[in-house]
Amino acid sequence: MSDVPAQVSLPERPRSPGWQLARRLLVALAILVGTALLVYLDRGGYRDNGDISAARPNGHLTPVDALYYATVTLSTTGYGDIAPVSETARVVNALIVTPLRIAFLVVLIGTTIEVLAQRSRDLFRIGRWRRNMGQHVVIVGYGTKGRSAVETLVNNGINRDSIVVVDPSPQALADAHTDQLAVVSGDATRRDVLRRAGVATADQVIVTTARDDTNVLATLTVRQLNPDAKIVAAVREQENAALMRQSGANSVIISADAVGRLLGLSTLSPTMGSVMEDLLTYGEGLEVAERELLVNEVGRQPQTLPDQVIAVVRDEKVYRYFDPVVALLARGDRLVVVRPAKEQPWAPRPGTHNEDFAVEDDA
Repeated sequence: MSDVPAQVSLPERPRSPGWQLARRLLVALAILVGTALLVYLDRGGYRDNGDISAARPNGHLTPVDALYYATVTLSTTGYGDIAPVSETARVVNALIVTPLRIAFLVVLIGTTIEVLAQRSRDLFRIGRWRRNMGQHVVIVGYGTKGRSAVETLVNNGINRDSIVVVDPSPQALADAHTDQLAVVSGDATRRDVLRRAGVATADQVIVTTARDDTNVLATLTVRQLNPDAKIVAAVREQENAALMRQSGANSVIISADAVGRLLGLSTLSPTMGSVMEDLLTYGEGLEVAERELLVNEVGRQPQTLPDQVIAVVRDEKVYRYFDPVVALLARGDRLVVVRPAKEQPWAPRPGTHNEDFAVEDDA
């Protein structure tokens, strides 16, 4: 297990810290060189009281002296050994060098202030994010499967702000921020990491790391923190599916078997493989969707509906459309259907938007 401490990180506009620092240093250097050049051009108006020799009886400045004077002046050190003596030099110092000194200090000190301000902004944003969290979705593991799960959720109406990624990998952090997702960096098998992700108030948790043992332990920890959350977990091997369900997962997806079956179908029947791939591809061709039963569909057979019904959900149990138990549809049923991808999966078919859902009476 990783001992990396949990850290909440929210997405923001990409910026290069190196470029920001380099830009500030270049501005400061430009101010310094410009001031030194300005002083040297008017070197006759300055007097170096610390170096009056036969070679320089008037104490006029050399380029090194000008750079030295600009440095101690802009940094407000001010040793006093070099001073403006002419009116022109004093006017230049009052009207030009003094504003440059302020700009120089703002650039250097502003870097520190910005770091502190950024930290304060981050703490404020994280605090606001925590207050708004609740009934959200936690994605444990942001590899290929995790990214595909997020894409499917977002395409089906889930707001990115209600999705939290848990992953210790720096690459996952970068990928999730690129996708505008909040990230908790840390090991998902640790309770404190999952608490930071708000698992206790999450509505759904998707567990999809690269290791089955990690998935099992993460699922156990999630279930301890939130007995009511819907947990969907992925395992690579069939033999671990039962263990995953015992750990508290409501639904288990066997990734290796699913890929193997798709490969087998494509080998036996390329057409069948294309259809299955179409069903698994969002936004094209056919989609598998779950929707509520409409009032005018109560009492009808699943085969007679405009949608191609493949399953009926009744009392949280899934029945095939041909099962005698669901020969006639009843209030409270939900339908799993195959429909064109252009239709929103969570909405009724076109032409039925003004009809009521057939929900069960509270009585």
